[in-house]
Amino acid sequence: MRITHLLAAAALLGGVAVQASLWAGSATPATVPNAGSGIALAPAKAAAVMEPSAPGAWGGIRTGQEPTLSDRVVDYRIEASLDPVKHTIDGKQRLTWRNRSAEAVRSVYLHLYLNAFQNGYSTFHTEERKTGTGIRNGELSKDGEWGFTELRSVQQGGAKVPWSFVHPDGGPSSDQTVVRLDLPQPVAAGASTTLDIAFFDQLPRVMARSGYFDSFHLVGQWFPKIAVLELPGERGATTVRWNAHEYHAASEYYADFGNYDVKLTVPREYTVGATGELQGAPEEKDGKLTHHFVQGDVHDFAWTADKRTAAPLVGSWSGPGSPQVKITVLYPPEFASNAAPALQAAKDSLDYFSKTLGPYPYKTVTVVIPPHNASEAGGMEYPTFFTVDNFANLKPGTLASTALDFVTIHEFGHGYFYGILASNEFEEPMLDEGLNEYWNQRMLRDTGRKAYMTTPFLRAIGFAPAIDGFEFERQGTPRDEPSDPLGQNAYTRLQGIGPVYSRTTLVMHDLEAQLGKETMERAFKEYYRRWKFRHPSVADFRETLAEVSGQRKLVETVFAQQVYATTRVDDRVSSFTSEEVLPLPGRQAEGGKLVDMTEEQVDKHIEQIRDAWEKANPKAKPGTGPFPYLTRVTVRRRGADVPQKLVVTFADGSKEFKFWSGEERWHTFEWTKGVKAVSVQLDPEGKHLLDVSKLDDSRTVKKDGSASRRWTFDLAAIIQSLLSFIATI
Repeated sequence: MRITHLLAAAALLGGVAVQASLWAGSATPATVPNAGSGIALAPAKAAAVMEPSAPGAWGGIRTGQEPTLSDRVVDYRIEASLDPVKHTIDGKQRLTWRNRSAEAVRSVYLHLYLNAFQNGYSTFHTEERKTGTGIRNGELSKDGEWGFTELRSVQQGGAKVPWSFVHPDGGPSSDQTVVRLDLPQPVAAGASTTLDIAFFDQLPRVMARSGYFDSFHLVGQWFPKIAVLELPGERGATTVRWNAHEYHAASEYYADFGNYDVKLTVPREYTVGATGELQGAPEEKDGKLTHHFVQGDVHDFAWTADKRTAAPLVGSWSGPGSPQVKITVLYPPEFASNAAPALQAAKDSLDYFSKTLGPYPYKTVTVVIPPHNASEAGGMEYPTFFTVDNFANLKPGTLASTALDFVTIHEFGHGYFYGILASNEFEEPMLDEGLNEYWNQRMLRDTGRKAYMTTPFLRAIGFAPAIDGFEFERQGTPRDEPSDPLGQNAYTRLQGIGPVYSRTTLVMHDLEAQLGKETMERAFKEYYRRWKFRHPSVADFRETLAEVSGQRKLVETVFAQQVYATTRVDDRVSSFTSEEVLPLPGRQAEGGKLVDMTEEQVDKHIEQIRDAWEKANPKAKPGTGPFPYLTRVTVRRRGADVPQKLVVTFADGSKEFKFWSGEERWHTFEWTKGVKAVSVQLDPEGKHLLDVSKLDDSRTVKKDGSASRRWTFDLAAIIQSLLSFIATI
């Protein structure tokens, strides 16, 4: 950072500090004592939960007989007006929150996520600078492109509510993404309270999931959102606690289910898309339209507005157990070629996820294709609403079409794992990003999709290599030296958030290979049935897998190795020989007498036996003969104990199988047969993609490059060179 930037940042921080004091001063003194809040916060570095939740957690399993899909805790009624020139939002909301606990609540916590982008001193940007492993670009905004949320007033029953910024995770004191409200009137056990909040947003130049570019606006994490009060027996909690984390560079969101009733006022020429269902035609006044959206049983709300949007592409879908679903694709004119493929991918996703997990419960899906220069808005999910990537002049069967297809599937899939199952993405990102990525790759496999590594030009001249999705994930994950357990939280990771996606995918792939495809699907269906609309933990997922599969020991071993810890998998064929067992010189019995056989006599004897056998077997195959063969295979284990299968193939086509599992670091298998072994293969079915290298899983008696060719996806340099070459065409 140049000194001029430092001076500007210092000046900006000073201005923000003054402004923050003025905001707080309008309702409360600049500092508010911590005493009196009464209820503790979740640990700053909380991660994967080990104890399953109580049966009645979050109101118990939803049976479908309840009046609402979720046990609604919050109700948001929001009115907001967009100024698309200044990129600001004037908003007011009536937030009704229900105290589910058995004790009075005197303070509540709100997330003000946009404050992550008001300066370079937020928790978000501080972590970006330290690690470089946050969301996408890791760059600071430029002058005039910062964003923030300003609380203008908070009232409870007409009384002013004092507030103060807090730092639950020990982040910098300048961070203002979490605010504590000290209520004039405590909320009794089981009772509800209503807060009337006036707020003002300055959207940032689009970055990290939210903001504007030109006339395009993606409005996400834009309203004051109440944190989650967890009860004993929910996600590892032993006492009542608030789960409120600062906005970290690599984390996302966690909130209660509820109802959203939102009115959005924008200039008449702007097209609006949002979470939920539009309530009738927009109302016009003073050259502006007010769009009214309502959606129940979700935990967030986002929207988009752009005057350049082309005529929306609209489709529909229906499936067993789901309502009729309206699918809307919003796109700018320059990416018209993306609209139909995105619509089809959304329909395919509805088909697959509703069949393999459970019915899609909502009536809408809105897909947003961002315009040119707004790529930071791409690839982000909200309930019933998500953004994808964009590609100019999209052609089928290319790398670009593969990318659009996958990101549409991925963001739709979040509607299940992030949306309906609603795990805590701060503390247990594996349950969303990881499980979703695995189910995405499962869909690609089951529907016959491949990742095409080519361009329209290369495809036209016949160059169109395709890579299997799970193989691609394997290449993208740290296998030799993984540093972070899958169950680690999103923001305390040496290798960043990326391995949460890829390594979880491989762990689930390898577990499926052991349990069986159908068993894995039954387990995920049951997980969805038990935990939809309930915020499950890693322990709840583990228990479902163990119970449904009936293989608790295997499931718990995998979780102990890879979820709660980090263990490399590295089994290999260390040596392989297959040699004739020939007569040896020395004193031995022959014709009832002990005689001394010299080496010369033994060689002559061997030659006589060979000649006689060859005359009797003129058409014998190579690798057969008058003497038996002793075959030895030594395998070595330099990582976790995983159940392995070994197959040895002999010259006559016969095979011998062995199974190896245990803590021993090596083992030698032996066979004595009348035929020579020609090859050995560890993990012949490719069950262990987490293995450090597949190139050392096989050997042949003669030199053979087939193993190298079979596992070419192990060679990162080839793939990277290919992608670099494609990028230049």
